[in-house]
Amino acid sequence: MSSGSEKSPRIVISGWGAVSPAGWSAAALGDAVEAGAPLPSEEIHREGRDRGYHLRTVPKLTEKLPFLRDARLRRASPVGRYCAAAAMEALGEERARAAQEGALRLGIVTTFLNGCVNFSHRFFGEVLEDPALASPILFPETVFNAPSSHLSALLRSTEVNYTLLGDPAQFLGGLEVAARWLLGGEVDGCLVVAGEEHDWLSAEAYQLFDKDAVIAEGAGALYLETSANPGIELRQVTDPELFTNTHPRTDSVRKVREQISAGPENALLVESADGVRGASGAEQNAWADWTGKRLAPRAILGEGMGVSTAWQCVVATEMLSRGACQTAVISACAGDEQASAAVFGNS
Repeated sequence: MSSGSEKSPRIVISGWGAVSPAGWSAAALGDAVEAGAPLPSEEIHREGRDRGYHLRTVPKLTEKLPFLRDARLRRASPVGRYCAAAAMEALGEERARAAQEGALRLGIVTTFLNGCVNFSHRFFGEVLEDPALASPILFPETVFNAPSSHLSALLRSTEVNYTLLGDPAQFLGGLEVAARWLLGGEVDGCLVVAGEEHDWLSAEAYQLFDKDAVIAEGAGALYLETSANPGIELRQVTDPELFTNTHPRTDSVRKVREQISAGPENALLVESADGVRGASGAEQNAWADWTGKRLAPRAILGEGMGVSTAWQCVVATEMLSRGACQTAVISACAGDEQASAAVFGNS
């Protein structure tokens, strides 16, 4: 989002990170999506239910990441650890140290669809079984802003911290919030993070909308700051277009497509389509005239729900850093609330 002057500071993406079924890094995510082969999945069957679902999980770490030993993450839910890992990769050791020492005013925005569902199940299950014995230690992990709070504590940041709730496209709303903070001088840099953890209830509920979906988990993060130097620039975040009974998905996606100002020859479209018609059909129709290269992370990683658009953004940034394109357009419309899009580019 350039201010229009060549010498004015730009909003640039200076770091990015990911945890996904492809591994614990943005590079692993980029390699998997670029390769184009869907990752292996396992079939999950729950007792008492005839139909199962397919799942792609985050692989186990072969070597523990040092910050995951921090006392603040000792009782964190899986999504809290995923978000911390993606955020720390995006931030990098030097900036993390600066934030911890108070030399970097660090804002944090997290976006969720489900939040800490595993600990919520445990706590409320205990409440239903015997309220007198329900562990109060679990309760703080049931709230939506627990992962964001853990991040601020881990980085010793006392700056502004938001948690936004919505469908996958809400991550682009998080980028817009971060850009406003930066342009307003409220922070020196801002992490925007999204995460998801495997939850049988959400997975089975999703089958009501797409019975063949492969569910996935993980996190994605971008670190934004202002800079007058060349870099990967956040050029545009479109206005969101909501889905309603009078404003169907097809119309919403078409209006988002009309807002996109990018059209260079070497542009990349990172779409939210998963290769299945239905929700993907509206997007595919809206972008049918796109002549550039396309990547579809959902088709490779699975349905990440709240983290899917964050993965798209990390893939776009990773491809820009590799020189695979000069401009990347992220189309986010596979949720149930809104369609939106963003443009990143090498400046």
